[in-house]
Amino acid sequence: MKVKIEVDNKIKENEVIIRCNELSEEVRNIQVILADMLSQKKQIIFYKGDTEYYLSLEEILFFETNESLVCAHTIDNIFNIKYKLYELEEFLPGYFMRVSKSTILNTNHIYSIARSISSASTVKFQNTHKQVFVSRYYYKPLKIKILEKGK
Repeated sequence: MKVKIEVDNKIKENEVIIRCNELSEEVRNIQVILADMLSQKKQIIFYKGDTEYYLSLEEILFFETNESLVCAHTIDNIFNIKYKLYELEEFLPGYFMRVSKSTILNTNHIYSIARSISSASTVKFQNTHKQVFVSRYYYKPLKIKILEKGK
């Protein structure tokens, strides 16, 4: 594998591009390491009332907007956070994925997907009653992501 760094003082934001002839385990591992490294730069503080919580992102099932707030759901709790969904998308690890206008979910916790051709599909999580809806636009990319993880 070749590693190449190009310096260009005209670009506004750094970008890492991985070119490969196939999505091998080695390439996936590099992607995961980079995503984890970038996500560690941002510390998400979770709030419930006047208390701050410091949770691992692995515990989060999904993030969703609830009116003007963004909430983080675990198996048995809901916390508020001070980020917008589009901000979360920029630094969450690769196992998180937007699945609708109002939801980003942790693909590591998906238990089942009930597909609906006419409307949003339903994702369920293990050991909880919580579920999220996947819009038709995001259904196929979600399926691809899940299938790639299984390889």
